Parts: sequence; structure tokens; C-alpha cells
Amino acid sequence: MRFIKNPNFDFMKYKFIALGLSGIIIVIGLINITAGKGINYGIDFAGGTLIRVIFKNQVPIGEVRNALQKAGIEGPIIQQMGNTGREFIIRTLQDVSEEENKQNLETHEIVGKMVVDSLRSEEELKAAEQDIPDLNNVNLEHLAEILEPEYPERASEIAETIINYRKSSELKGIIQDYSQLEELEGIDSEVIDYLKDKTFLSNVAVLSRETVGPQIGHDLRRKATQATIWALIGMLIYIGIRFKYAYGVAAILTLTHDVLITAGIFSLTNRELNLPVIAAILTIVGYSLNDTIVIFDRIRDNIKLMRKTDFGSLLNASINQTLSRTIITSGTTFLTVAALFLFGGQVINDFAFTMMIGIIIGTYSSVYLSCSIIYFWKIIFKPKKGMGK
Repeated sequence: MRFIKNPNFDFMKYKFIALGLSGIIIVIGLINITAGKGINYGIDFAGGTLIRVIFKNQVPIGEVRNALQKAGIEGPIIQQMGNTGREFIIRTLQDVSEEENKQNLETHEIVGKMVVDSLRSEEELKAAEQDIPDLNNVNLEHLAEILEPEYPERASEIAETIINYRKSSELKGIIQDYSQLEELEGIDSEVIDYLKDKTFLSNVAVLSRETVGPQIGHDLRRKATQATIWALIGMLIYIGIRFKYAYGVAAILTLTHDVLITAGIFSLTNRELNLPVIAAILTIVGYSLNDTIVIFDRIRDNIKLMRKTDFGSLLNASINQTLSRTIITSGTTFLTVAALFLFGGQVINDFAFTMMIGIIIGTYSSVYLSCSIIYFWKIIFKPKKGMGK
């Protein structure tokens, strides 16, 4: 299938413009990474605590931020989930003092407690200080312990029923009022009265908590960098064996170009760099390489068929002959990823954004950068056996 019939575009005519544009974008990105905003590392790499909370009622995001800052939690990153105005993801890199580190609690437990306490009302804080359990945040084991003195034989069963109900899609992780428990099988009015006496219902509930220590974040950064470098080296070896050494160098420089531009764009847009994004970057590397190899294959074939054609025209012919295939594969993939970006939700938004940028940059670099490097390699080194195999 040909998307464009008999294309005859002079791509190599713009090789200097393309190389200059790539150089400018890379330099701007590197300057921003080293001397500007830098890279906004996600919790996977920077370490920290990621807490997902839900409120009983709608709360403005500004009110949540002010409450955290009043509690001394500097620079929290707050993200509203959905359109209810009740659910938020809070990321903090809050440091703790040496005295706090000497306590039995883990660092992330201290930070997590600070976040939750800052969002509670004064009445709820007083109840917590008196060691009254919060039914909206208590775990299964603790709730069973609370019920055991009064209901020794049914404590575990009652606790499991309540916790499962609290986690249900109906409640979404938070109990609004004790009266909601009346509809549960096996939970009678006596149990509810007992819970009212022994527990309280907080205005906010913690749905999930993730923590990565600074050392683990450092190790993940190192391993992600190593994975990218080894992937590039492996591809250099593969292309060097399949084609000539010049093609391997061109491919690696092209892929390095793609990675640097993607990292620069992430820095400029202040998007979060995390493990899914690294997975997307490695996917881009493979995708761009596939596009490049298709063009290289056609160049190698044309070297045998078009011996009397100058090398620049040969490169143009090779790119034009694969152009329909490039447009169809890149276009359909881009549309799929764009749909994920627009409708896939916040969880995969950064992944989809990386893929969108990668498809555009990868297609551009396969056409302009890889072929330009091959062109200049032939001019500079003048290989005696030609550029084919």
C-alpha cells in the first residue's frame, strides 16, 4: 500500500537545516537540565512519599495546599483526581529531623502522619491524641483488636466486613457516617454503638501510600541510565554486524539524539520523569531504530542497483521509496498514543506524552539525521568498499 504515489522529495537538501535545528533543541534542553529547572524526578528516582487521600466533602486544592504548608510541609506536589474535588494525590519530599529518625517509626510513616494530621480538624486531632482509633484509616488487624473484647468470636469477621465495605466502589474508601454500616449483614445496632464509643470517623482517609527512600531512588536512576546505555551499545553491535560500521554509528547517534531531545522536552515542560517514562524512552529507541533499519536496508539495496547515481540522490531515493511505509506506521501509532494521551487518564499521561514526542522525533531523525550522518561519513572517510555490504 502506497500512501503517496511516486514521491520525489529532496530531503537531503535540508540536511544542514535539520542538523542545526536538532543541535539548537538539544543545547536548549541541556542548558535547562544543567543550569535551569533541571529534571523533575518522580518518586521512583527522587525518593519521597506519595499519598492518595479522599475527603468526605469537596475541598478546594488551594485549601489542601495551605493546610500542608501550615504544617511545615514545604513544596508539596498536589494533584486532583477526577472531577469530584474530593480525591487528591500528594507527593512530598519532606525531610525529617535526626530526633524523629531515632523513633521507631519509619521516615515515611512520620511524613505520612504529618500529611494526614495537617488535613484533619482540631476535633479529629484531639481524638487521635487520646489514642482513639480512626475507623476511616484503621487497618483490618487493628479493627479486629478493637472489637475482640466485646465480640471475641466474631471480631475478625465483623472487621473484615467493615473494611471491605469501606473499600467498596460505593464508599470509595471513606465512611461518611456510622449509619451507613446498618445495611451490612451481621452488623447490628449494638456493634455500631460499640464502634461509636471506641472509634471516630475522620474527615479524610488515606487510600494508598507509596514510599521510596533516597538510596533506592539513586539506585533506580543509576540502573535506568545503565539500561539505556546498554540498549544503545547492543544496537550498535547488532547494526555493525548486519550493516557496515558507519551505519551502526549513524544509528546510535540518531538514537542518542532522540533520547536527549525527549529528556530536554521533559525538562522544559517540567513533567515528571519516572519508571514508566523510562520504559517509554526505551520503547522509542526500539521504534526509531526499526524505522532507521528499514531505510538502511533500502540504501544497501540501492547501492547495488544505482551504482552510477551520486550518493545524495541515492539517499533521497531510498527515503522516498520507504516514505509511504513510514507515514502509515508512524501515523497509526501516533493516533493510538494520542488517544491514550487524551483519554487514558492521568496514570499513563506521561507515558503517552513521551511516546507522542518519541514518534515525532524518531521519524524525523530516521529521515534526516541518520541519512545525513551516512552522507557526511562517506564524504569524510571515503570508504573504499562503498557503504553497502
